[in-house]
Amino acid sequence: MKRVALCIGATVILLLLAAISLPLLINPNRFRPVLESQLSKALARPVKVGDLKLALFSRGLTADDLSVADDPAFSNATFLHTKSLTLGVALWPLIRSRQLHVTELTLDQPQIDLVQSAAGNWNFSSLGGKSAAPAQRAGPPSAGLDLSVNLVKIAAGRFSFDRQNGNARARVLENVNVEIRDFSTNSVFPFNLSAKLAGGGDIQLNGRVGPINPADAAQTPAKVLVKLSGFDLAASGVGTSAGLAGLLSMNGIAASNGKTLFLNGRLKAEQWKLSKNGSPAREPVEFDFELVDDMLKNSGVLRSGQIHIGNASVTLTGTYVPDGDSAGVNMDLAGPEMPMPQLAAMLPAFGIVLPTGSSLQGGTASAKLSLAGPLEALVVAGSLGLSNTRLAGFDLGSKLSRIEKLAGIRTGPDTEIRTFTATVRLAPDGASVQDVLCVAPALGELHGAGTVSPSHVLDFKMRARLYTGGAGVAFAIEGTAANPVFRPDVKATVGQALGLRRPPRPPIHAPSH
Repeated sequence: MKRVALCIGATVILLLLAAISLPLLINPNRFRPVLESQLSKALARPVKVGDLKLALFSRGLTADDLSVADDPAFSNATFLHTKSLTLGVALWPLIRSRQLHVTELTLDQPQIDLVQSAAGNWNFSSLGGKSAAPAQRAGPPSAGLDLSVNLVKIAAGRFSFDRQNGNARARVLENVNVEIRDFSTNSVFPFNLSAKLAGGGDIQLNGRVGPINPADAAQTPAKVLVKLSGFDLAASGVGTSAGLAGLLSMNGIAASNGKTLFLNGRLKAEQWKLSKNGSPAREPVEFDFELVDDMLKNSGVLRSGQIHIGNASVTLTGTYVPDGDSAGVNMDLAGPEMPMPQLAAMLPAFGIVLPTGSSLQGGTASAKLSLAGPLEALVVAGSLGLSNTRLAGFDLGSKLSRIEKLAGIRTGPDTEIRTFTATVRLAPDGASVQDVLCVAPALGELHGAGTVSPSHVLDFKMRARLYTGGAGVAFAIEGTAANPVFRPDVKATVGQALGLRRPPRPPIHAPSH
Protein backbone atom coordinates (compact mmCIF):
# COMPACT_ATOMS: atom_id res chain seq x y z
CA MET A 1 0.00 0.00 0.00
CA LYS A 2 2.89 2.33 0.83
CA ARG A 3 4.41 1.64 -2.58
CA VAL A 4 1.12 2.46 -4.32
CA ALA A 5 0.88 5.72 -2.42
CA LEU A 6 4.44 6.62 -3.42
CA CYS A 7 3.66 5.89 -7.10
CA ILE A 8 0.57 8.04 -6.99
CA GLY A 9 2.49 10.84 -5.30
CA ALA A 10 5.28 10.68 -7.86
CA THR A 11 2.79 10.77 -10.71
CA VAL A 12 1.08 13.84 -9.26
CA ILE A 13 4.46 15.56 -8.86
CA LEU A 14 5.40 14.75 -12.45
CA LEU A 15 2.09 16.12 -13.72
CA LEU A 16 2.55 19.30 -11.74
CA LEU A 17 6.10 19.68 -13.07
CA ALA A 18 4.77 19.12 -16.60
CA ALA A 19 2.09 21.69 -16.06
CA ILE A 20 4.66 24.20 -14.84
CA SER A 21 7.22 23.49 -17.55
CA LEU A 22 4.86 23.11 -20.53
CA PRO A 23 4.37 26.86 -21.03
CA LEU A 24 8.15 27.15 -21.02
CA LEU A 25 8.55 24.39 -23.59
CA ILE A 26 5.74 25.61 -25.87
CA ASN A 27 5.85 29.27 -26.81
CA PRO A 28 2.20 30.19 -27.55
CA ASN A 29 3.23 33.18 -29.63
CA ARG A 30 4.66 30.86 -32.28
CA PHE A 31 1.04 30.22 -33.20
CA ARG A 32 0.16 33.91 -33.50
CA PRO A 33 1.31 34.40 -37.13
CA VAL A 34 -0.57 31.33 -38.35
CA LEU A 35 -3.61 32.29 -36.26
CA GLU A 36 -3.65 35.79 -37.77
CA SER A 37 -3.10 34.38 -41.24
CA GLN A 38 -5.85 31.78 -41.05
CA LEU A 39 -8.34 34.17 -39.44
CA SER A 40 -7.53 36.81 -42.07
CA LYS A 41 -8.01 34.23 -44.79
CA ALA A 42 -11.28 32.99 -43.33
CA LEU A 43 -12.71 36.50 -42.85
CA ALA A 44 -11.07 38.06 -45.92
CA ARG A 45 -10.08 40.94 -43.62
CA PRO A 46 -6.79 41.82 -41.93
CA VAL A 47 -6.85 40.38 -38.39
CA LYS A 48 -4.46 41.27 -35.57
CA VAL A 49 -4.07 39.10 -32.46
CA GLY A 50 -2.39 40.31 -29.27
CA ASP A 51 0.15 38.53 -27.07
CA LEU A 52 -0.78 34.86 -26.54
CA LYS A 53 -0.55 33.05 -23.23
CA LEU A 54 -1.09 29.37 -22.50
CA ALA A 55 -3.59 28.55 -19.75
CA LEU A 56 -3.04 24.85 -19.22
CA PHE A 57 -5.68 24.18 -16.57
CA SER A 58 -8.39 25.89 -18.63
CA ARG A 59 -7.03 24.09 -21.75
CA GLY A 60 -6.74 27.25 -23.77
CA LEU A 61 -4.85 30.21 -25.12
CA THR A 62 -5.62 33.80 -24.25
CA ALA A 63 -4.80 36.91 -26.27
CA ASP A 64 -4.61 40.42 -24.93
CA ASP A 65 -6.79 41.72 -27.75
CA LEU A 66 -8.16 41.00 -31.22
CA SER A 67 -9.02 43.41 -34.02
CA VAL A 68 -10.64 42.91 -37.40
CA ALA A 69 -10.43 45.62 -40.06
CA ASP A 70 -13.50 47.22 -41.59
CA ASP A 71 -14.51 46.85 -45.23
CA PRO A 72 -12.42 49.54 -47.00
CA ALA A 73 -15.52 50.58 -48.94
CA PHE A 74 -16.88 51.85 -45.60
CA SER A 75 -13.86 53.02 -43.64
CA ASN A 76 -10.24 52.37 -42.71
CA ALA A 77 -11.20 51.98 -39.06
CA THR A 78 -11.67 48.81 -37.04
CA PHE A 79 -14.81 46.75 -37.56
CA LEU A 80 -14.34 44.64 -34.43
CA HIS A 81 -12.12 45.12 -31.41
CA THR A 82 -12.22 43.00 -28.30
CA LYS A 83 -10.54 43.35 -24.93
CA SER A 84 -9.40 39.73 -24.89
CA LEU A 85 -9.72 36.51 -26.85
CA THR A 86 -9.79 33.04 -25.31
CA LEU A 87 -9.25 29.97 -27.47
CA GLY A 88 -10.16 26.53 -26.20
CA VAL A 89 -7.68 24.09 -27.78
CA ALA A 90 -7.14 20.33 -27.96
CA LEU A 91 -4.12 19.79 -25.66
CA TRP A 92 -2.81 16.47 -27.01
CA PRO A 93 -2.23 17.70 -30.61
CA LEU A 94 -0.67 20.83 -29.07
CA ILE A 95 1.73 18.82 -26.90
CA ARG A 96 2.50 16.03 -29.36
CA SER A 97 2.86 17.85 -32.67
CA ARG A 98 2.52 21.56 -31.92
CA GLN A 99 -0.77 21.61 -33.88
CA LEU A 100 -3.38 24.17 -32.85
CA HIS A 101 -6.90 22.72 -32.96
CA VAL A 102 -9.39 25.35 -31.80
CA THR A 103 -12.55 23.92 -30.17
CA GLU A 104 -13.94 27.01 -28.43
CA LEU A 105 -13.67 30.75 -28.94
CA THR A 106 -14.70 33.50 -26.51
CA LEU A 107 -14.64 37.24 -27.24
CA ASP A 108 -14.64 39.35 -24.10
CA GLN A 109 -16.19 42.84 -24.26
CA PRO A 110 -16.03 43.23 -28.05
CA GLN A 111 -17.02 46.47 -29.77
CA ILE A 112 -18.61 45.78 -33.17
CA ASP A 113 -19.66 48.67 -35.43
CA LEU A 114 -22.28 47.64 -38.00
CA VAL A 115 -22.85 50.16 -40.80
CA GLN A 116 -25.30 50.08 -43.71
CA SER A 117 -24.77 52.04 -46.92
CA ALA A 118 -27.45 54.02 -48.75
CA ALA A 119 -27.62 51.15 -51.26
CA GLY A 120 -28.52 48.72 -48.45
CA ASN A 121 -25.18 46.91 -48.15
CA TRP A 122 -23.68 46.20 -44.72
CA ASN A 123 -20.03 46.47 -43.79
CA PHE A 124 -20.11 42.85 -42.61
CA SER A 125 -21.54 41.63 -45.94
CA SER A 126 -18.05 41.03 -47.35
CA LEU A 127 -16.77 39.01 -44.39
CA GLY A 128 -15.29 35.92 -45.99
CA GLY A 129 -16.13 37.26 -49.45
CA LYS A 130 -14.06 38.27 -52.44
CA SER A 131 -14.74 41.99 -52.16
CA ALA A 132 -12.93 42.53 -48.89
CA ALA A 133 -9.31 43.37 -48.27
CA PRO A 134 -6.84 40.61 -49.20
CA ALA A 135 -5.89 38.25 -46.44
CA GLN A 136 -2.51 38.47 -44.78
CA ARG A 137 0.00 35.72 -45.36
CA ALA A 138 2.26 34.91 -42.46
CA GLY A 139 3.64 32.05 -40.45
CA PRO A 140 4.97 28.66 -41.43
CA PRO A 141 2.71 26.77 -43.84
CA SER A 142 3.28 23.56 -41.94
CA ALA A 143 1.44 24.82 -38.87
CA GLY A 144 -2.20 23.87 -39.39
CA LEU A 145 -5.38 25.28 -37.93
CA ASP A 146 -8.58 23.34 -37.45
CA LEU A 147 -11.32 25.91 -38.12
CA SER A 148 -14.18 23.81 -36.79
CA VAL A 149 -15.42 25.42 -33.58
CA ASN A 150 -17.75 23.65 -31.18
CA LEU A 151 -18.63 26.75 -29.18
CA VAL A 152 -18.40 30.48 -29.86
CA LYS A 153 -19.18 33.00 -27.11
CA ILE A 154 -19.44 36.76 -26.93
CA ALA A 155 -19.45 38.21 -23.42
CA ALA A 156 -20.50 41.77 -22.46
CA GLY A 157 -20.25 43.07 -26.03
CA ARG A 158 -21.38 46.37 -27.51
CA PHE A 159 -22.96 46.45 -30.99
CA SER A 160 -23.75 49.71 -32.77
CA PHE A 161 -25.97 50.00 -35.87
CA ASP A 162 -25.51 53.05 -38.08
CA ARG A 163 -26.12 54.31 -41.61
CA GLN A 164 -23.20 55.45 -43.72
CA ASN A 165 -23.20 59.26 -44.00
CA GLY A 166 -26.46 59.36 -42.04
CA ASN A 167 -27.50 62.07 -39.59
CA ALA A 168 -29.45 59.93 -37.13
CA ARG A 169 -27.60 58.65 -34.09
CA ALA A 170 -26.55 55.02 -34.06
CA ARG A 171 -28.70 52.39 -32.39
CA VAL A 172 -26.76 50.56 -29.70
CA LEU A 173 -27.02 47.16 -28.02
CA GLU A 174 -25.11 46.91 -24.74
CA ASN A 175 -24.10 43.97 -22.57
CA VAL A 176 -24.50 41.65 -25.55
CA ASN A 177 -24.07 37.97 -24.73
CA VAL A 178 -24.08 35.43 -27.55
CA GLU A 179 -23.63 31.67 -27.60
CA ILE A 180 -23.21 29.70 -30.85
CA ARG A 181 -22.83 25.94 -30.86
CA ASP A 182 -21.41 23.69 -33.60
CA PHE A 183 -20.41 26.69 -35.67
CA SER A 184 -19.72 25.95 -39.32
CA THR A 185 -19.91 28.18 -42.34
CA ASN A 186 -21.38 25.34 -44.40
CA SER A 187 -24.23 24.21 -42.17
CA VAL A 188 -27.07 25.44 -39.98
CA PHE A 189 -26.10 26.19 -36.38
CA PRO A 190 -28.11 27.25 -33.29
CA PHE A 191 -27.52 30.48 -31.40
CA ASN A 192 -28.98 32.64 -28.66
CA LEU A 193 -28.45 36.31 -27.91
CA SER A 194 -29.43 38.58 -25.04
CA ALA A 195 -28.73 42.31 -24.80
CA LYS A 196 -29.73 45.64 -23.28
CA LEU A 197 -30.97 48.38 -25.57
CA ALA A 198 -29.34 51.75 -25.05
CA GLY A 199 -31.98 54.00 -23.52
CA GLY A 200 -33.87 51.13 -21.88
CA GLY A 201 -35.20 47.69 -22.70
CA ASP A 202 -34.08 44.13 -23.26
CA ILE A 203 -33.96 41.91 -26.33
CA GLN A 204 -33.60 38.15 -26.66
CA LEU A 205 -33.06 36.19 -29.88
CA ASN A 206 -33.09 32.40 -30.14
CA GLY A 207 -32.91 30.48 -33.38
CA ARG A 208 -30.88 28.86 -36.12
CA VAL A 209 -28.66 30.47 -38.74
CA GLY A 210 -26.83 29.24 -41.83
CA PRO A 211 -25.30 28.16 -44.04
CA ILE A 212 -23.43 31.46 -44.28
CA ASN A 213 -23.75 33.02 -47.71
CA PRO A 214 -20.16 33.18 -49.06
CA ALA A 215 -20.98 36.09 -51.39
CA ASP A 216 -22.78 38.24 -48.81
CA ALA A 217 -22.83 37.32 -45.13
CA ALA A 218 -25.84 39.63 -44.62
CA GLN A 219 -27.88 37.34 -46.86
CA THR A 220 -27.48 34.30 -44.63
CA PRO A 221 -30.77 32.43 -43.99
CA ALA A 222 -32.12 32.44 -40.44
CA LYS A 223 -35.17 31.65 -38.35
CA VAL A 224 -35.38 33.41 -35.00
CA LEU A 225 -37.73 33.86 -32.05
CA VAL A 226 -37.71 37.52 -31.01
CA LYS A 227 -38.60 38.85 -27.57
CA LEU A 228 -38.45 42.58 -26.84
CA SER A 229 -39.42 44.16 -23.53
CA GLY A 230 -39.39 47.67 -22.08
CA PHE A 231 -38.03 49.40 -25.19
CA ASP A 232 -38.20 53.14 -24.48
CA LEU A 233 -38.84 54.97 -27.77
CA ALA A 234 -38.06 58.47 -26.51
CA ALA A 235 -34.91 57.54 -24.58
CA SER A 236 -33.56 55.58 -27.55
CA GLY A 237 -34.06 58.51 -29.92
CA VAL A 238 -36.51 56.72 -32.24
CA GLY A 239 -38.99 59.20 -33.70
CA THR A 240 -38.27 61.92 -31.14
CA SER A 241 -38.56 64.67 -33.77
CA ALA A 242 -42.10 63.45 -34.47
CA GLY A 243 -42.97 63.28 -30.77
CA LEU A 244 -43.16 59.48 -30.64
CA ALA A 245 -42.86 57.99 -27.17
CA GLY A 246 -43.84 54.88 -25.26
CA LEU A 247 -42.65 51.57 -23.88
CA LEU A 248 -42.75 48.72 -26.40
CA SER A 249 -42.78 44.96 -25.91
CA MET A 250 -42.95 42.31 -28.62
CA ASN A 251 -43.05 38.58 -29.15
CA GLY A 252 -42.53 37.47 -32.73
CA ILE A 253 -41.01 35.08 -35.23
CA ALA A 254 -38.56 36.28 -37.87
CA ALA A 255 -37.55 34.17 -40.85
CA SER A 256 -35.17 35.21 -43.60
CA ASN A 257 -34.10 33.55 -46.83
CA GLY A 258 -31.19 35.97 -47.02
CA LYS A 259 -32.97 38.58 -49.12
CA THR A 260 -36.49 38.83 -47.70
CA LEU A 261 -37.45 39.03 -44.04
CA PHE A 262 -40.80 37.65 -42.89
CA LEU A 263 -41.84 38.91 -39.46
CA ASN A 264 -45.04 38.32 -37.54
CA GLY A 265 -46.00 38.72 -33.92
CA ARG A 266 -47.70 40.93 -31.36
CA LEU A 267 -46.48 44.36 -30.32
CA LYS A 268 -47.67 46.02 -27.12
CA ALA A 269 -47.31 49.75 -26.46
CA GLU A 270 -47.80 51.39 -23.07
CA GLN A 271 -47.75 55.13 -22.29
CA TRP A 272 -48.05 55.60 -26.04
CA LYS A 273 -47.67 59.10 -27.55
CA LEU A 274 -47.92 59.98 -31.25
CA SER A 275 -47.68 63.77 -31.26
CA LYS A 276 -45.28 66.44 -30.04
CA ASN A 277 -48.17 68.13 -28.25
CA GLY A 278 -49.66 64.88 -27.02
CA SER A 279 -49.55 63.18 -23.65
CA PRO A 280 -49.26 59.46 -22.84
CA ALA A 281 -52.36 57.39 -23.58
CA ARG A 282 -54.17 55.91 -20.60
CA GLU A 283 -54.90 52.61 -22.35
CA PRO A 284 -52.27 50.14 -23.67
CA VAL A 285 -52.34 49.32 -27.38
CA GLU A 286 -51.69 45.88 -28.86
CA PHE A 287 -50.84 45.28 -32.50
CA ASP A 288 -50.96 41.90 -34.28
CA PHE A 289 -48.97 42.17 -37.50
CA GLU A 290 -47.41 40.36 -40.42
CA LEU A 291 -44.92 42.11 -42.66
CA VAL A 292 -42.57 41.27 -45.52
CA ASP A 293 -39.36 43.30 -45.73
CA ASP A 294 -36.88 43.68 -48.60
CA MET A 295 -33.65 43.57 -46.59
CA LEU A 296 -31.55 45.28 -49.25
CA LYS A 297 -33.97 48.13 -49.98
CA ASN A 298 -35.23 48.49 -46.37
CA SER A 299 -38.74 48.66 -47.77
CA GLY A 300 -41.65 46.37 -47.21
CA VAL A 301 -45.34 45.57 -47.00
CA LEU A 302 -47.47 45.39 -43.89
CA ARG A 303 -49.66 42.57 -45.18
CA SER A 304 -51.91 42.47 -42.16
CA GLY A 305 -52.19 44.56 -39.05
CA GLN A 306 -54.83 44.63 -36.34
CA ILE A 307 -54.68 47.30 -33.64
CA HIS A 308 -56.48 46.46 -30.38
CA ILE A 309 -57.44 49.16 -27.88
CA GLY A 310 -59.54 47.36 -25.31
CA ASN A 311 -62.57 46.09 -27.25
CA ALA A 312 -61.90 48.43 -30.17
CA SER A 313 -60.22 46.98 -33.24
CA VAL A 314 -58.61 48.89 -36.13
CA THR A 315 -57.10 47.50 -39.34
CA LEU A 316 -53.81 48.91 -40.62
CA THR A 317 -52.14 47.83 -43.87
CA GLY A 318 -49.80 49.40 -46.40
CA THR A 319 -46.18 49.89 -47.40
CA TYR A 320 -43.05 51.64 -46.14
CA VAL A 321 -39.87 52.82 -47.90
CA PRO A 322 -36.64 54.51 -46.79
CA ASP A 323 -36.88 58.29 -46.43
CA GLY A 324 -33.49 59.71 -45.46
CA ASP A 325 -32.66 58.56 -41.94
CA SER A 326 -36.30 57.66 -41.35
CA ALA A 327 -39.03 55.71 -43.12
CA GLY A 328 -41.84 56.93 -45.33
CA VAL A 329 -45.18 55.17 -45.07
CA ASN A 330 -48.25 54.83 -47.25
CA MET A 331 -50.88 53.04 -45.21
CA ASP A 332 -54.62 52.78 -44.74
CA LEU A 333 -56.40 52.62 -41.40
CA ALA A 334 -60.00 51.51 -41.03
CA GLY A 335 -62.06 51.14 -37.88
CA PRO A 336 -65.85 50.76 -38.12
CA GLU A 337 -68.13 51.12 -35.07
CA MET A 338 -65.45 51.10 -32.42
CA PRO A 339 -66.52 51.45 -28.76
CA MET A 340 -65.92 55.02 -27.66
CA PRO A 341 -64.59 54.58 -24.07
CA GLN A 342 -61.34 52.90 -25.10
CA LEU A 343 -60.81 55.29 -28.02
CA ALA A 344 -61.40 58.32 -25.83
CA ALA A 345 -58.48 57.22 -23.67
CA MET A 346 -56.25 57.38 -26.77
CA LEU A 347 -57.09 60.98 -27.75
CA PRO A 348 -54.30 62.55 -25.63
CA ALA A 349 -51.71 60.44 -27.49
CA PHE A 350 -52.68 62.16 -30.74
CA GLY A 351 -52.58 65.61 -29.13
CA ILE A 352 -56.38 65.91 -29.35
CA VAL A 353 -57.72 68.15 -26.57
CA LEU A 354 -61.33 68.30 -25.39
CA PRO A 355 -62.86 71.25 -23.51
CA THR A 356 -61.63 71.39 -19.94
CA GLY A 357 -63.61 69.09 -17.66
CA SER A 358 -65.35 67.25 -20.51
CA SER A 359 -65.12 63.68 -21.80
CA LEU A 360 -66.61 61.55 -24.55
CA GLN A 361 -68.81 58.81 -23.15
CA GLY A 362 -70.77 55.99 -24.73
CA GLY A 363 -71.55 55.34 -28.36
CA THR A 364 -69.24 54.32 -31.17
CA ALA A 365 -66.70 55.89 -33.50
CA SER A 366 -65.63 55.09 -37.04
CA ALA A 367 -62.53 56.09 -38.99
CA LYS A 368 -61.23 55.63 -42.50
CA LEU A 369 -57.85 57.31 -42.80
CA SER A 370 -54.72 57.32 -44.92
CA LEU A 371 -51.24 57.78 -43.45
CA ALA A 372 -48.62 59.16 -45.81
CA GLY A 373 -45.16 60.70 -45.65
CA PRO A 374 -42.09 60.35 -43.43
CA LEU A 375 -42.67 59.47 -39.78
CA GLU A 376 -41.28 62.85 -38.71
CA ALA A 377 -43.85 64.69 -40.84
CA LEU A 378 -46.70 62.22 -41.17
CA VAL A 379 -49.97 63.41 -42.72
CA VAL A 380 -53.18 61.66 -41.67
CA ALA A 381 -56.27 62.36 -43.78
CA GLY A 382 -59.73 60.87 -44.18
CA SER A 383 -63.12 60.68 -42.53
CA LEU A 384 -64.18 60.44 -38.89
CA GLY A 385 -67.57 59.75 -37.38
CA LEU A 386 -69.27 59.50 -34.00
CA SER A 387 -72.61 57.93 -33.24
CA ASN A 388 -74.86 58.13 -30.17
CA THR A 389 -72.18 59.54 -27.92
CA ARG A 390 -72.16 62.22 -25.24
CA LEU A 391 -69.75 65.06 -24.56
CA ALA A 392 -70.13 64.94 -20.80
CA GLY A 393 -69.30 68.07 -18.82
CA PHE A 394 -69.84 70.45 -21.76
CA ASP A 395 -73.06 72.45 -22.20
CA LEU A 396 -73.12 73.37 -25.91
CA GLY A 397 -76.55 74.99 -25.57
CA SER A 398 -75.24 77.38 -22.93
CA LYS A 399 -72.30 78.31 -25.15
CA LEU A 400 -74.57 78.99 -28.14
CA SER A 401 -77.09 80.97 -26.05
CA ARG A 402 -74.45 83.67 -25.58
CA ILE A 403 -75.01 84.52 -29.26
CA GLU A 404 -77.93 86.98 -29.34
CA LYS A 405 -79.96 85.18 -31.99
CA LEU A 406 -79.58 81.90 -30.14
CA ALA A 407 -80.37 83.25 -26.67
CA GLY A 408 -82.33 80.97 -24.41
CA ILE A 409 -81.02 77.68 -25.76
CA ARG A 410 -79.96 75.23 -23.09
CA THR A 411 -79.27 71.53 -23.18
CA GLY A 412 -78.11 70.75 -19.67
CA PRO A 413 -74.66 69.86 -18.33
CA ASP A 414 -73.90 67.40 -21.14
CA THR A 415 -74.20 67.55 -24.93
CA GLU A 416 -75.85 64.57 -26.56
CA ILE A 417 -74.54 63.84 -30.07
CA ARG A 418 -76.69 61.70 -32.34
CA THR A 419 -74.17 61.80 -35.22
CA PHE A 420 -70.98 63.66 -36.02
CA THR A 421 -69.10 63.37 -39.32
CA ALA A 422 -66.15 65.29 -40.77
CA THR A 423 -63.22 64.99 -43.13
CA VAL A 424 -59.91 65.71 -41.43
CA ARG A 425 -56.28 66.32 -42.25
CA LEU A 426 -53.75 66.07 -39.42
CA ALA A 427 -50.23 67.32 -40.15
CA PRO A 428 -47.30 68.82 -38.23
CA ASP A 429 -48.57 72.32 -39.08
CA GLY A 430 -51.96 71.64 -37.52
CA ALA A 431 -55.33 70.10 -38.31
CA SER A 432 -57.93 70.97 -40.91
CA VAL A 433 -61.54 69.87 -40.35
CA GLN A 434 -63.97 70.12 -43.25
CA ASP A 435 -67.58 69.13 -43.97
CA VAL A 436 -68.55 69.10 -40.31
CA LEU A 437 -72.05 67.83 -39.61
CA CYS A 438 -73.13 67.49 -36.00
CA VAL A 439 -76.66 66.45 -35.08
CA ALA A 440 -77.48 67.23 -31.45
CA PRO A 441 -81.00 65.99 -30.52
CA ALA A 442 -81.72 68.91 -28.17
CA LEU A 443 -80.55 71.58 -30.63
CA GLY A 444 -80.51 70.75 -34.29
CA GLU A 445 -77.76 70.57 -36.92
CA LEU A 446 -74.37 72.27 -36.86
CA HIS A 447 -72.45 72.66 -40.13
CA GLY A 448 -69.06 74.16 -40.87
CA ALA A 449 -65.30 73.84 -41.17
CA GLY A 450 -62.15 75.16 -39.58
CA THR A 451 -58.60 74.60 -38.39
CA VAL A 452 -56.78 73.70 -35.20
CA SER A 453 -53.21 74.98 -34.82
CA PRO A 454 -50.41 72.89 -33.26
CA SER A 455 -50.98 74.90 -30.06
CA HIS A 456 -54.72 74.00 -30.19
CA VAL A 457 -55.96 77.45 -31.25
CA LEU A 458 -59.38 77.18 -32.96
CA ASP A 459 -60.61 78.98 -36.06
CA PHE A 460 -63.99 77.59 -37.16
CA LYS A 461 -66.82 79.07 -39.22
CA MET A 462 -70.08 77.37 -38.35
CA ARG A 463 -73.83 77.63 -38.91
CA ALA A 464 -76.52 76.34 -36.59
CA ARG A 465 -79.89 75.24 -37.97
CA LEU A 466 -82.13 74.70 -35.03
CA TYR A 467 -85.18 72.52 -34.63
CA THR A 468 -87.16 75.70 -33.96
CA GLY A 469 -86.78 76.67 -37.66
CA GLY A 470 -85.22 79.66 -39.43
CA ALA A 471 -82.50 80.12 -41.98
CA GLY A 472 -79.75 79.25 -39.56
CA VAL A 473 -77.37 81.36 -37.53
CA ALA A 474 -73.71 81.88 -38.45
CA PHE A 475 -71.14 81.84 -35.68
CA ALA A 476 -67.42 81.34 -35.13
CA ILE A 477 -65.58 79.13 -32.68
CA GLU A 478 -62.34 80.68 -31.46
CA GLY A 479 -60.20 80.40 -28.38
CA THR A 480 -58.55 77.04 -27.72
CA ALA A 481 -59.70 73.46 -27.75
CA ALA A 482 -59.56 73.45 -23.95
CA ASN A 483 -61.53 76.70 -23.71
CA PRO A 484 -63.57 77.31 -26.89
CA VAL A 485 -65.21 80.69 -27.36
CA PHE A 486 -68.43 81.04 -29.42
CA ARG A 487 -68.93 84.40 -31.18
CA PRO A 488 -71.37 85.73 -33.81
CA ASP A 489 -69.94 85.55 -37.33
CA VAL A 490 -70.34 89.26 -38.15
CA LYS A 491 -69.10 88.93 -41.72
CA ALA A 492 -71.57 86.21 -42.55
CA THR A 493 -74.36 88.15 -40.85
CA VAL A 494 -73.58 91.33 -42.84
CA GLY A 495 -73.47 89.39 -46.08
CA GLN A 496 -76.85 87.93 -45.31
CA ALA A 497 -78.26 91.43 -44.63
CA LEU A 498 -76.94 92.73 -47.98
CA GLY A 499 -79.07 90.35 -49.99
CA LEU A 500 -77.81 86.89 -49.39
CA ARG A 501 -80.93 86.08 -47.38
CA ARG A 502 -82.93 83.13 -48.48
CA PRO A 503 -86.51 82.26 -47.57
CA PRO A 504 -86.64 80.61 -44.16
CA ARG A 505 -86.21 76.90 -44.45
CA PRO A 506 -88.84 74.70 -42.90
CA PRO A 507 -87.99 73.55 -39.40
CA ILE A 508 -86.23 70.27 -38.97
CA HIS A 509 -87.76 67.85 -36.56
CA ALA A 510 -85.99 66.70 -33.50
CA PRO A 511 -85.40 62.96 -33.55
CA SER A 512 -87.66 61.04 -31.25
CA HIS A 513 -86.08 59.34 -28.29
